Amino acid sequence: MSLIESIEITPIAFRDPPLLNAYGVHEAWALRTIIEVKTRDGRYGLGESYGDEQTISQLQAVAPSLIGMDVFHLNAIRNRITAVVKQPDPKSGLEIAPGTLGATTVPRIFSAFEVACLDLMGKITGRPVCDLLGGKVRDSVDYSAYLFYKFDRHRFSDDPWVDRWGEALTPEGIVEQARKMIEQYGFRSIKLKAGVFEPEAEIAALRALKQAFPDHPLRIDPNGGWSVETTARLLPQFDGNLLQYLEDPAPGKEAMGQVSALTDIPLATNMCVIGNFDLPRALELDAVQVILSDHHYWGGLKATQELAYVCKTWNIGLSMHSNSHLGISLMAMTHAAAAIDNLSYACDTHYPWQEEEVIVGGKIAFENGAVRVPDKPGLGVELDREALAVLAQNYLTCGIRARDDVAEMRKYQPDWSGKIPRY
Repeated sequence: MSLIESIEITPIAFRDPPLLNAYGVHEAWALRTIIEVKTRDGRYGLGESYGDEQTISQLQAVAPSLIGMDVFHLNAIRNRITAVVKQPDPKSGLEIAPGTLGATTVPRIFSAFEVACLDLMGKITGRPVCDLLGGKVRDSVDYSAYLFYKFDRHRFSDDPWVDRWGEALTPEGIVEQARKMIEQYGFRSIKLKAGVFEPEAEIAALRALKQAFPDHPLRIDPNGGWSVETTARLLPQFDGNLLQYLEDPAPGKEAMGQVSALTDIPLATNMCVIGNFDLPRALELDAVQVILSDHHYWGGLKATQELAYVCKTWNIGLSMHSNSHLGISLMAMTHAAAAIDNLSYACDTHYPWQEEEVIVGGKIAFENGAVRVPDKPGLGVELDREALAVLAQNYLTCGIRARDDVAEMRKYQPDWSGKIPRY
């Protein structure tokens, strides 16, 4: 048997640009946690998760209880985690990602260890993780250019780091940002994070993108920043097949169901359907036609596959959501996506916004907007321990312990509330 001998939990921080959204603005440092599951023979598997204090404390609480367990026995590992983790109020919000609730606690913690165990299984068997998920159905996985309105710099940070992307607060700035991102990474579809400015201004940016990149499918994500009434008023402006899909225009399943009844544009979500517990009501309301999975809070790579089967049964589109992340997470997404035949759209990724890395060889390359599925055992990446030490030191000194876009925005705008819908 391949028994777990030790587990390392390492909080890290890396630089994050001042990206704007309906809730506020990203702080100068993004937080993550690197998980290493080790066996007696020196092999290790890698996972990556959120870096807020609550997640770190839960990962640390679970780790000792997994020592001595077989890495192949994921059902037993899940049961052990369920027994150990203190379950918050299912309706309580967590400062890790918009839309993530206490109900996702066990899936969130299990996912971090599941990915590490799958990486380790792959190294033990000499097979890539996608083979452990049934085998790849595609050789590479498409990702989209993820555009943000943003400030030129973090104006309230002492860190001398310079954000290479510059300001983007106008349609012209958004088009220039897209041009840089597409030229560098080759993305073939575009997503705009919205809910920041008056909706008409953001639609003007969409039209400018369509003119500049007529062959690139477009999406817009107001993060629940529009009311049902505002969305209804805006729908006629999305004419001429301007959008591939409209993501979370209004907050909650009930509101999304009302919008869905008014349009043939597919509605996507990573906010109102975040676990199996959300599916019955969402299906009853026909609230969403595309689900953006996130293995970090859906419960791992196998849970993402299970969601894919549900989507196939109910003829729902499927893609993947992203948060600020590094290469371990990107490769986990890539292996899962490679093994899902009904992946309907290019996946989201924040990866171009992040400059630092914890894997050997540095940043993962994109080819024509896609990441090639590696044939190496496991996830196909190894840990750069010198880089990890640097980012771990960043965590100790950055002063941030939980993501708080609202508090950061109040430095720029003291009366900021961060409440949605905004318009």
